[in-house]
Amino acid sequence: MLKLHTIKKHPKSTHRRKVVGRGLGSGKGTYSTRGGKGQTARTGHSKMPASFEGGRQPLVRQMPKLRGFKSLTAKPVVLSLSRLNVFADGETVTVATLKAKGLLNPGDVKVKILKGELKKKLNVKVSVSASAKAAIEKAGGKIV
Repeated sequence: MLKLHTIKKHPKSTHRRKVVGRGLGSGKGTYSTRGGKGQTARTGHSKMPASFEGGRQPLVRQMPKLRGFKSLTAKPVVLSLSRLNVFADGETVTVATLKAKGLLNPGDVKVKILKGELKKKLNVKVSVSASAKAAIEKAGGKIV
């Protein structure tokens, strides 16, 4: 029966440590399995950073820097007040209804309505300029 104290280690399960650099007669002398001369034969070569390109000017430093500033906040899409004449009297103007009428692209988030001529009485729920607000109220509409 197999018991814990009767189990023996397999003879080929462990290997002798390779001894290098101990003279020419050892078979692993001279270059000590490191090949010829050069950068790869030196100590510490295996710890090079992943971005290291062998001493030449790295690609990251060859590329020009991006100039300027890119804002993370979306700028509002500007719409003229006269484009809102596609709505019927008494309708509510929101970002969703503007997208439904095809006045905005699907990706647009913000909208601002600027001056123009309005002939309909509308309820506007988006940001408007002062002149657009006056024109909406003159036509009988209101800003909600």
